[in-house]
Amino acid sequence: MNILTAPRNPRKRIDLRSHAFAIVNATKEFASANIVLVIAWTLAIASCFIVKPDAQYLGYFDFKTLSCLFCTLAVICALKNIKFFTIVARKIVCTAGNIRTLSLTLVYITFIGSMFIANDMALLTFLPLGYVALSSTGKEKYMAPIFILQNIAANLGGMLTPFGNPQNLYLYTKFGIPTGEFMSIMLLSFALSIVLFTLCCLIFFPKEEMQLESKEVSILPKKRTAFNLVLFAFTIVMVFRLIPYYVCLPVIFLAVFLEDRDALKKVDYSLLLTFVAFFLLAGNVSRIGAVSSFFSSLLEKNTLLTAIFSCQFISNVPSAILLSEFTENYRELLLGVNIGGAGTLISSLASLITFREYTSHVKGKTLYYIGLFSAFNFAFLAILTAVVMIF
Repeated sequence: MNILTAPRNPRKRIDLRSHAFAIVNATKEFASANIVLVIAWTLAIASCFIVKPDAQYLGYFDFKTLSCLFCTLAVICALKNIKFFTIVARKIVCTAGNIRTLSLTLVYITFIGSMFIANDMALLTFLPLGYVALSSTGKEKYMAPIFILQNIAANLGGMLTPFGNPQNLYLYTKFGIPTGEFMSIMLLSFALSIVLFTLCCLIFFPKEEMQLESKEVSILPKKRTAFNLVLFAFTIVMVFRLIPYYVCLPVIFLAVFLEDRDALKKVDYSLLLTFVAFFLLAGNVSRIGAVSSFFSSLLEKNTLLTAIFSCQFISNVPSAILLSEFTENYRELLLGVNIGGAGTLISSLASLITFREYTSHVKGKTLYYIGLFSAFNFAFLAILTAVVMIF
């Protein structure tokens, strides 16, 4: 048979088409799940066409922040793998006897958790716990307000400690803020946040009786728990600059690698890569005269409001990295990017996590959730901003 007239293989054509569709779908899923990462790298690459790559690029990246963030995430993932946070939290939640107590318990657990394991990890750990508690007792109608208050607690609870929020870790490192001064700057907002969400729980949730079954997930392995808690303490020591990061990084990496390699696979590398992208973007933007002058003039007029406003559109972590290139007023910048985490759905990556978690469990109430979310968040934002500006 003439090769030119031989029939083509239809199966091969179908396979190529299916592979192409699979690649397109995988790309769409990745982009939707990592929208901030995609936007960050798109902008960063675009900025490279304006400011050509040169030796100054190496000075853009804060390797200490990246090292501290990686170590913190790795150790937290190791603790999460042994269900440390879930087991401890479940024991506490099972003591709740009514909806009001449950709401206070879930919100406080998330609030305290965000101080030590970062806001996004606190939500990923404790939101499912809230869902199980409410769905198993037939109290799903309270899911939206409890999820929203957990979200606010996660965003605002992490503000007190340098490692509570990613933007805190960056600003703490970049400006070399003394630990005592850092905590004193955030103390008023932190205390007011506690008062506000406590009042919300007392006002909006009744003492409606409920009964939770006390079921143990598993027993904590003593040796691995102790080992991981020691690593976590070592990470805190590194964040507080008591031991150089270049000493801690290889030690923690090797320890986690030998003890729990799966934890290294679960590290939020998209967050790390987002930091890298915004370091690149911020470095390039600071070298563009007109843009630099624009941001500098805005921040000179009011750093706090500029930071809060920026968070509503590009989220708090990117705002911290970008705006830090144009001001030395770290006090108002720190307050702004923490308070600014309340507000719109995109003001904090943690808010998107909560939205995704809620819509995965509850169908057909997206607009209700967004409306309630906006009401609570903008109320918190307005009160905190007003108090900080006055005092």
